Amino acid sequence: MRRRLIQSTLAVVLVVIAVFGVSLVIVETRTISNSAQERVDSEALRLASIVDSRLLSAADVTPDILRGPGMQDRYAVVRIPGRPPIEVGDRPVGDVIRSKEVSGEEGETVVVEEPRSTVTREVGRTLLIIGLVALLAVVAAVALAIRQANRLASPLTDLAETAERLGSGDPRPRHKRYGVPELDRVADVLDGSAERIARMLTAERRLAADASHQLRTPLTALSMRLEEITLTDDLDTVKDEANVALSQVERLTDVVERLLTNSRDPRTGSAVTFDLDEVIQQQLAEWRPAYRSAGRAVVSSGKRHLRAVGTPGAVAQVLAALIENSLMHGRGTVALRTRVTGNQAVVEVTDEGPGVPADLGARIFERAISGRNSTGIGLAVARDLAEADGGRLEMLQASPPVFGLFLSRTPPAKKPAEREEPTVR
Repeated sequence: MRRRLIQSTLAVVLVVIAVFGVSLVIVETRTISNSAQERVDSEALRLASIVDSRLLSAADVTPDILRGPGMQDRYAVVRIPGRPPIEVGDRPVGDVIRSKEVSGEEGETVVVEEPRSTVTREVGRTLLIIGLVALLAVVAAVALAIRQANRLASPLTDLAETAERLGSGDPRPRHKRYGVPELDRVADVLDGSAERIARMLTAERRLAADASHQLRTPLTALSMRLEEITLTDDLDTVKDEANVALSQVERLTDVVERLLTNSRDPRTGSAVTFDLDEVIQQQLAEWRPAYRSAGRAVVSSGKRHLRAVGTPGAVAQVLAALIENSLMHGRGTVALRTRVTGNQAVVEVTDEGPGVPADLGARIFERAISGRNSTGIGLAVARDLAEADGGRLEMLQASPPVFGLFLSRTPPAKKPAEREEPTVR
């Protein structure tokens, strides 16, 4: 592209120089020739006037009288009838510019000649000046073409590199502009695309991390149930364990659907009014085998028969994240306490461990923040799930650790578009 821009600009300049330069050369050549002829005619007229005045006054006409500043590089001959010719200067050889002036009563003639080489030299000087100006114009045009080509081609190269980086998985926008509206518009579009791709990649990576974390616990519990089935011959036990396993499969399906929903819109919830005791008891039943294996216990206490607003599957996942966190990082008995504060139902999860390190504090809910060798995703996902249905998850106390899940007890008001249409009878 640079070469084409330079070549096209140079071609235009050369055409302009050719058209106007040739015309200028022709005009200047004619002007110089006409000017030289006028000078010779003027000199002949001057000499004729001198001769005529000398003859009228009966004075001698000599070469010294005829010489003057205008006779430099010129040759003149004066012929007076009855007298020998009077010559001034050296007779030129070759092509000459001639002027003949006849004047006076005695019929004297004055002939002035000038070598045409003087005109040729003057035309040559003019052509040299025109050539230098044309050369400067060509150099300036090439420099301007190179600058303009770089101004246009460099942004296109940058934009191509940006597009290539986007295709290779590097979605960082460059936020670089070039002062050309069309190119800046393309840069705006590419930067916008880069930001959208970055958000999509972040959502994909977040979904993968959340899925690997959230699915690990249900799959572990399900595998434990299946192991119990393989180790027993009691059909009633097999039936009970299979029913529990089916319930866990349903919850696993709910977890997958919830993760997909949050990956599209983390604020999208499907809150309903549900029995909080059922979710808590289900979690206790699911986690007691793991706690028994660790020589610990998980219990519940507090106000019973509470009804809260939220998504049961999401609330179960939040409680599961807190219980698992206590199993991994806490000590002693884990207690789930329910209480009511204002118009909210609160589930507190605590254990007898040392709690959250002071250097973490409120950062415990940030992704990739963990006090030990863990993913640092569980509490972040739990907070997102709680907030998706209008609740919130907070750390109420650092040591011993107390986490509180706050859920509304009032069903959300229906939006105008969601209100039921009156029945027409």
